Amino acid sequence: MTRERTPRRLRRLGAAAVALVATLAIGLPLSRAPRPAPVLRLVPTAIIDAGFRAGSPPTTASCRAGSGGKVACYDPAQLQRAYDLGPLYAAGIEGQHQTIVIVDCYGSPTIAADLRTFDTAFGLPAPPSFSIITPRGKIPAYSPSGKDRAGWAAETSLDVEWAHALAPKASIVLVETPTDEVEGTTGFPDIVAAEQVVITHHLGTVISQSFGATEQTFAARSQVTGLRSAFVAAERAGVTVLGGSGDLGATDFEKNARTIYPFRVTSWPASDPLVTAVGGTKLDLSDAGVPLAPAVAWNDTYARQVPYPSATGGGRSIYFARPSYQAGVAAIVGSHRGVPDVAMSAACTGLVDVYVAPTGGSNGWGTACGTSEATPLFAAIVALADQEAGHGLGLINPSLYALASVHASGLVPVTSGDNTVAFEGTGGQVTVKGFQARAGYNLATGLGTVDAAVFVPALVHEWKVLHPR
Repeated sequence: MTRERTPRRLRRLGAAAVALVATLAIGLPLSRAPRPAPVLRLVPTAIIDAGFRAGSPPTTASCRAGSGGKVACYDPAQLQRAYDLGPLYAAGIEGQHQTIVIVDCYGSPTIAADLRTFDTAFGLPAPPSFSIITPRGKIPAYSPSGKDRAGWAAETSLDVEWAHALAPKASIVLVETPTDEVEGTTGFPDIVAAEQVVITHHLGTVISQSFGATEQTFAARSQVTGLRSAFVAAERAGVTVLGGSGDLGATDFEKNARTIYPFRVTSWPASDPLVTAVGGTKLDLSDAGVPLAPAVAWNDTYARQVPYPSATGGGRSIYFARPSYQAGVAAIVGSHRGVPDVAMSAACTGLVDVYVAPTGGSNGWGTACGTSEATPLFAAIVALADQEAGHGLGLINPSLYALASVHASGLVPVTSGDNTVAFEGTGGQVTVKGFQARAGYNLATGLGTVDAAVFVPALVHEWKVLHPR
C-alpha cells in the first residue's frame, strides 16, 4: 500500500505495525467535519498495515516491545492454539476435500506468490488447490495509484492467507470482480452475479465476504432485496455465506464513504438473514497462543495507538425483520434482524501478520485487523465443519441459535466490552452509544466466539437434528 498522504492522526503501533483503516463496510474513518478525500478510500472491512516494508513476519514480542506492551500481533500457530484447533487437526479435520470461496473486488496480481511466502514463513502446506476466477470479466490492469486498488490487493491477501491458516488443507477459490464496491449498489451487481456462478457450478460450500455497505446508503429497501438472489440460491444449494459486521462499532459510513453517521446503523450483507454475520473480539495471547484472559468485544476506539473509531460492528437492521432463528433473543433484537451472529479475532491491538506485495516488491510483511480478518477465520471453521459433516451445511444460523439455547460449550460467551464509538463531528465530539457484551446473545459479539474442537462437532450434530433425513 502507498504511504502517501496518510492521515496525520495515524501513528505507528510499534516497529512492525502501522495501522491504516481500509474498510468495505468501512473505509477511511474520517470525522464529520469537512476534510480532503483520502488518496485511497479503501473499501474492504479491514484495517490494513500501511507500511508493508518489514523483511520478516512481525512477532508478538516485537509488536509489544514497540508499543509499550499495548499492541500484540499473532501468527497462524497462535490463533490455531487460541481456537483449540489441535484436536481437530489430530483427528484429520483440516479442511480436506472442502473449498472456501473468497470474493474480493479486483483481487491482487500477486496473491499466489503472497500466499506461498506466507505459507513458507509459517510452515503451512500449500492448499490442495488455489484458483482465481473472474466470472464477470477481465480485471482492469493493476496500478498501485489506481482508485482503491492497493487496498483491495491487501484485503485479498488477508482473506486468502487467514482462511488458509485455520483450514490448511482446504482448497481456495478466489473470485475477483472488475468493479469497485463502495457504498450503495455500485459493485454489488457484479458480486452477486459472480456468486451465482460459484453456486451454480458448485465451486465451494462456504463463501467469505469481507465487504458491505451501510443500509442507509441504499436508496430504498428494494435495492437491497434486489441483490439477494445469490443468498437465496446459496441456502437452497447448501452453501454457507458469511459477511463481516463492520469496523466502526455501532455506526458506519455515510454514502460519501468519508463521513460517519452520528447514530446507530448496520451494514448489509451482514444484516441479511441468509448471511452469517461475523463480528470482532480482542484476543490476549501468549507467544505460544495460550489465552491470557477471556476474549472481549473488540473496541480500540479509545486506545492511544488507534485514535479513530475502531470497534466491532453490531446492531439492528432497518430492512430485515427478526428471522425465526432469533426468536429466542427477541428481548435483545426486538422485531428486527440483529447482528452479529458470532465473533472472531479482529482487534487492532491484537493484529495478525499478513504478507502483501501488490507491486512485486520483495519485502511485504505487515499486520492487519478488522472484521475481514474475523470473517475468513470463521470461514475456515465452517470448512472444518463441512468436512466433519461430509457436505455443506448451508445456512448455519438456525443451528447456531439452537446451540446457544442449550448453552452448548462450543460457543464461548463474550461477556466484556462494548461497541460504543466516538469521533469528531462538525459540532464537536460525537458519541454513538453501542451495545454491551454480555452472557447470551448481544449486539456486539452475537452468540460469542468458538472453541473449535467442541464447536465443530456440536454444529454438525445440531444441523443433523434440524435436518432429519
